[in-house]
Amino acid sequence: MAHKAYSDNTIKFFITVIGLIIIAIVLKELSHIFIPLVIAIFLYFVFSPLNNFLMNKRVPGFLITILNLLITGLVLYGAGRVVVDSLLQFADGLPAYGDKLNSIVRDFARELNIRDPFLRKFDLERIIQQLDYKGLAGSIFGSTINLLGSVLFVLFFFVFVASGEKTLYEAIKNYYVYKNVKPQVKKIKRSLRTVDEDNKRNIELDLLNEKLQREKQLADTFNTITDQIQRYIIAKVGINLIAGILTSVALSIAGLDFPIVWGLFVFLFNFIPTIGSAAALVLPVIFALVQFDSTSSAVLIAIIMAVIQTLAFNLAEPMIIGRRLNLNPLLILLSVLIWGYIWGIIGMLISVPITAIIKIILSNSKSRYLRFLSNLMSQSQTNL
Repeated sequence: MAHKAYSDNTIKFFITVIGLIIIAIVLKELSHIFIPLVIAIFLYFVFSPLNNFLMNKRVPGFLITILNLLITGLVLYGAGRVVVDSLLQFADGLPAYGDKLNSIVRDFARELNIRDPFLRKFDLERIIQQLDYKGLAGSIFGSTINLLGSVLFVLFFFVFVASGEKTLYEAIKNYYVYKNVKPQVKKIKRSLRTVDEDNKRNIELDLLNEKLQREKQLADTFNTITDQIQRYIIAKVGINLIAGILTSVALSIAGLDFPIVWGLFVFLFNFIPTIGSAAALVLPVIFALVQFDSTSSAVLIAIIMAVIQTLAFNLAEPMIIGRRLNLNPLLILLSVLIWGYIWGIIGMLISVPITAIIKIILSNSKSRYLRFLSNLMSQSQTNL
């Protein structure tokens, strides 16, 4: 008997693993559909407090949706202008550092006795001249068109998510409540044939209480998901913005060129946990080595970046975000790698909130196996 139970659990485990792999393949193959949909859902969560406020003021739903689209468009336009202007400024000044970079690479090759002629006679200008400008321009143009198409797709999905959220919630609620209360309904109908009127009333009240409890649990789950995503996005944007401003100010005082660009890199890259922080630290250090042609100056920049990164993302972020989401750090790293494999950079950016949603849903389950998985995903354990 024990052998049979063990066999059944093994079969369930492998079926679950196969099912997850199939889901991952589908998500990867249909990423052009699922990524805009998921981003649209996140946008809905972000706008939820404002929308609820406006709905309480009896503002029509279509006006609320139009306002959401206008705010989203203004934010995208402002952010795009900042990013493009900063990168253009960086690109205009970059050729001036070509000779320094050539000298550093050649000296590095000689010191390490590297015989490769590419490094021995490194010439950045020659490499740039060999680039296929037509192909590069076509690639940039195509990427821009795809980005604009994705943005429009996100806004398209957002309109339907915002307008159909109530209907979707009611459908889930009816299914969830009916599924859990249905066995009791059958039992009560059989009991009502043999009990008096007082007992009938008590049984009906019990059924009503059970239904209300199920509805409350479902509402709490939705509210928890909404609240945690809102808190995560607001806190993450705030921390990244402060870290980016501090980086720009500190590197400007240190004399590093393009401090706004490096602050922008810190703001953007640190949306990707762990991996983004490393990239945001390494790039200005390499540039400092080229600009100052001095190891001590590069070390100083590295120390400045490391202090800001440590204060913002190793101390402040875990205190503000980590405790709210209660996610295991190892799980965060794995989720970044897995979602990055499935959806690329976008998957890395939204890996943490997606993992938090999965954990919230599992923690509200009555299955001891699913709650066990929820505990594995948690940073701190709770006694059940």
